[in-house]
Amino acid sequence: MAFGHRERPAPAGVLTAAETAETAAAIGRVQRTDGGIPWFRGHHLDPWDHVEAAMALDAAGEHDRAEAAYDWLARHQNDDGSWYAAYADDGPATPADRAAETNFCAYPAVGVYHHWLATGDEAFRRRMTPVVTAAVEFVLRFQRPGGELGWRRDPDGTAAPGALLTGSASAHHALRCALALAELAGTPQPDWELAAGRLGHAVRAHPERFLDKSRYSMDWYYPVLAGTVRGAAAHARLAARWDDFVVPGLGVRCVHPNPWVTGGESAELALALWAAGLPRRATEILRCLARLRTDDGMYWTGYVYADDAIWPEERTTWTAGAVLLAAAALTGDHATRTVFSGATLPTGLPPDCC
Repeated sequence: MAFGHRERPAPAGVLTAAETAETAAAIGRVQRTDGGIPWFRGHHLDPWDHVEAAMALDAAGEHDRAEAAYDWLARHQNDDGSWYAAYADDGPATPADRAAETNFCAYPAVGVYHHWLATGDEAFRRRMTPVVTAAVEFVLRFQRPGGELGWRRDPDGTAAPGALLTGSASAHHALRCALALAELAGTPQPDWELAAGRLGHAVRAHPERFLDKSRYSMDWYYPVLAGTVRGAAAHARLAARWDDFVVPGLGVRCVHPNPWVTGGESAELALALWAAGLPRRATEILRCLARLRTDDGMYWTGYVYADDAIWPEERTTWTAGAVLLAAAALTGDHATRTVFSGATLPTGLPPDCC
């Protein structure tokens, strides 16, 4: 699979306007009255996937619902700037869910900046900037000397060992969005700029600093999706394991070599391909997900093609959200393109050493 050139724009018709509205309405039906967006009715909410779904609502024009989701985050932020790993209706889903994952806590910065780009709502930006600031300060307590982020604080307050490449790439994206918000607020954050430079360098140049999760497709494409790897390096990264993870006509494996393609990973790869200047390939991947679309506009999580079986039998808001965001980028949504192209996001300062 050649990746040596930028492609012409993607063909139209990724999702129709009616299909987009139907999917957004389906996410809205799962959203609770307090603004929280769980995976599906009766299941837990986690902060990262909650933000993914909120961004999808904004991309579909459901700005009031998206704002309610961000207000939920503001109300549930812990005093130290963190959020718990998972929530039931009235608090952490289990005692173990009192852990805090660094990429979960960083990601609201991406959503808040996306919502401001989508709406221009200055009151919202002013209200949410302190929330983002507290979250970033929490996350950066876990940055290691090599630039990578420790992935989790356990419920007893100790830092879990190890760093995750996908999580660090996601947090690098979030840190750049947080810097953009700081610029809008007129509050320079030089420490964040240094942290962003070190974190991006670790993701690009030091895979040995991360736990080996190379079986998972997210570790393959996420540095491109997050904007940490761009240009020829992005094309080379995507080409290197394309045949391991992409199943022609079906989508993207979640885990290699399992015969299981998943909607979330497929849509995220499509978004990464668009960001890398490969919209036709992105469109081809996104169109594979038609088999996972349900009558109400939601998407099944995955398909085991060896058994011709939908599995698991769940329809998650974050899968639907990823599809809407990929479609929004392909069809020209300004906020989504700005956030995921990364072209105008602050880059941080390069580290003094490697």
